[in-house]
Amino acid sequence: MAVVEPRDLPVRAVPVVWGNVPQRNKNFTGRQTLLEKLRANMTSDGMALLPHALQGLGGVGKTQLAVEYAYRFAHDYQVVWWIPADQAALARAALAALATRLGITGATRIEDAVSAVLDALRRGEPFGHWLLIFDNADQPETIRELMPHGPGHVLVTSRNHRWHSMVDTVEVNVFSQAESLEFLTRRVPGIDEGDAKRLAEELGDLPLALEQAGALQAETGMSVDDYLGLLARATTEVLQENPPSDYPVPVAAAWSLSMARLRDQMPFALEILRRCAFFGPEPISRELLVLGRYVLDPPLRDLVADPIMMSRATRELGRYALARIDNHRRTLQVHRLIQRLIQDELDDDVAAGIRNEVHAMLAAATPDDADAEERWPDFELVLPHVEPSGAVASRRPEVRRLVSNVVGYFYNVGDTLGSLSLADEALAQWIYDDGSAESRAVLELNRRKSAGLWALGRYAEAYELRRTTLDLMRRVLGEDDEETLRITNGHGADLRARGEFDTARSLDEDSLARHRRVFGEDHPETFRASNNLAVDLELTSDYRAAYEADEKTRQDRLDFYGRDDNILVIFSMNAVARDLRQLGRYHQARDLAEQAYLLFQDVVARNVLRENHAWVLLQAKDLSVARRMAGDFAAALELARDVHERYVRDFTSTHPDTLAAAINLGNALRRTGDLDGAAVLIEQTVDGYRRALGEGHPFTHASILNLAIIQRQIASRTGDLGRVEVARTALQSAMESLTATVGPDHHYTLTCASSLATAHADLGEVEEARALGEQVLPMLRVVLGEDHPHTLMCAANLTLDLRAQQRDHEADELLADTLLRYRAVLGEDHPDVLEVADGVRVDFVFEPSPL
Repeated sequence: MAVVEPRDLPVRAVPVVWGNVPQRNKNFTGRQTLLEKLRANMTSDGMALLPHALQGLGGVGKTQLAVEYAYRFAHDYQVVWWIPADQAALARAALAALATRLGITGATRIEDAVSAVLDALRRGEPFGHWLLIFDNADQPETIRELMPHGPGHVLVTSRNHRWHSMVDTVEVNVFSQAESLEFLTRRVPGIDEGDAKRLAEELGDLPLALEQAGALQAETGMSVDDYLGLLARATTEVLQENPPSDYPVPVAAAWSLSMARLRDQMPFALEILRRCAFFGPEPISRELLVLGRYVLDPPLRDLVADPIMMSRATRELGRYALARIDNHRRTLQVHRLIQRLIQDELDDDVAAGIRNEVHAMLAAATPDDADAEERWPDFELVLPHVEPSGAVASRRPEVRRLVSNVVGYFYNVGDTLGSLSLADEALAQWIYDDGSAESRAVLELNRRKSAGLWALGRYAEAYELRRTTLDLMRRVLGEDDEETLRITNGHGADLRARGEFDTARSLDEDSLARHRRVFGEDHPETFRASNNLAVDLELTSDYRAAYEADEKTRQDRLDFYGRDDNILVIFSMNAVARDLRQLGRYHQARDLAEQAYLLFQDVVARNVLRENHAWVLLQAKDLSVARRMAGDFAAALELARDVHERYVRDFTSTHPDTLAAAINLGNALRRTGDLDGAAVLIEQTVDGYRRALGEGHPFTHASILNLAIIQRQIASRTGDLGRVEVARTALQSAMESLTATVGPDHHYTLTCASSLATAHADLGEVEEARALGEQVLPMLRVVLGEDHPHTLMCAANLTLDLRAQQRDHEADELLADTLLRYRAVLGEDHPDVLEVADGVRVDFVFEPSPL
């Protein structure tokens, strides 16, 4: 997509995309020189591509300067996006939220959305003129990786001097005297110039202090002489208290006067402000404060519950510039310096009590089920305040539950890095506080952490953590505790990732029985356990049992949720379709998969799930396989391309689901004649499984089947028998390894042996081919059934080997029976049936199941 040049743009009053920028300050004053310097640096040829920073002490107005820049030059940008950058998780979330505004859809994880946004901004597509503002970015090392390079502009506000060595920096200092006078004249109508000079001098021309003083005088009509007299006494008190060096004395002095006035005028507003000091410096939803009616003690509880009193208190805080009020978003925001001053004013016991109240309000606002997607907006209200409030340090069970649920929320929305970071911080604190790692809160959080490790593909770490945590849970909580059962389901996935299919099956069989006993038959956790056991059954070649288990789960979920478009019902529907395919009932599998596909598309259209949600992609991949197996190669290839592209964009290259999508695309390319394209993809999957799951995993060995088919077919086209020899050697090694890992009668082992027989035949080793075919065929009949397409494939290929040894009578009888069964199962016109009738060898392929 081409970058739209400025001359091609229509005249706009505002950018196409405008997000999260704070309200413009109607009292913004001066700063013309700084704005001109910043604008010149941003637009000059030599510096335009560099990030730029506004750096200075707290209270000098860096954020207000950035806000003014955004509004003043908005007409030059197509995108203006504000990013709170004092917490890395908030910065990532804000950047990810830009994805849909740039036309980027389908990114299910925050990491993927951030990556896609940075790439789009770098390329200038669809917008080449953008401005990103990272506000309060005081930790450069955590933010620099989120700063895009490209045709747009990046602006940072920060107190940290380290930005000097990294970006073009504009120093922001206090007001000039002229700016102070202009500001006071605007803020306090009628103020005498001499009085304004004296006031500005006493406040050191610091913008935040001037705002406090101006608000107090504008609201009370206090004379400058009276104010300066009070200010002198307040300054003495501040200096006597030996304030920290990270906020200026003028701010503390001006603040103390405003606080005194508020205390006299409306003590309730002062109590609200004190609680706001223990939230984060980002905007605070008034809904959070109103929740105090459930957790505060009277009389404050009753006042908070009174909407008229809350409205008056909010208005008072805005009048005295102690909080910035946004009535449109229904938020109030307290400057971080004011928060620090309020906290320092309180004695330790009072501060601890208020902090506990804030934690209780946050806990009351946080849903107890992080898996309920409809509740995710509620998490967004509390997220900016969890870390600044120090919730991690709380020992209260409901607050620890809050932290654990936020970890789960991060995981569910795809911010796996944020999930692990908060989990690690909380675990370190809780283990230290408890003196052990055996409390319920720690064990639950370790369960969530292991899920995050799994999502990042760190399977070995996930296995170790989940295994040790499961052992602790069994000992501390008991075998049948609900938390123990939840982690058991995850541990089964760890075992499958290690290739221990039989062990996972035994674990999940026991787990399902316990789930039924603890939760009952009709419970979502029981349904999840049943689904996991069906995966084990599928991976151990027991497709009939897998089908029966998945069909029961589908019906149970349909009865429980009461509608067939529930996402879990659709998920189970697709599992049943996959089981039908594994059973060789290709046409039924395709029909049911098509139905599930349409239902998921409707779910996506209703914004219940994103189009690149893992379940949506898995189902689309399974449908592509089903179409190919049913003989519709063109439709299979079209969907396979789309699914693979989305996996590559939004998942890691070695994620098992990405590799499965690559195998599907490679098999589809082969069936439509693109052997070279198929070879590239299939070769990558063999190496990918080796790196992702290990050299000894069954998927690593089984994936060699698909590569061997490609090598043989390319050899048939080129006459290069060396490729067939390589394939034969690889298949021999894979068969031996599969025999050792999953057993001689596993589906993977038998299809590998059948492919090895074909390689022998291609090399003229007819005796070896026939002998192996005769050995495998009866085993396939037992494992898959006499009418399964793979059984019939083996039989059809064996007829060719028998005929090559002049055993025509046996070959004729076997072929007649095979074709009769083949046509009954797949139909007269299926490509495999036609190939068998024409005397062409048919090939087995490996289609990995989800782990």
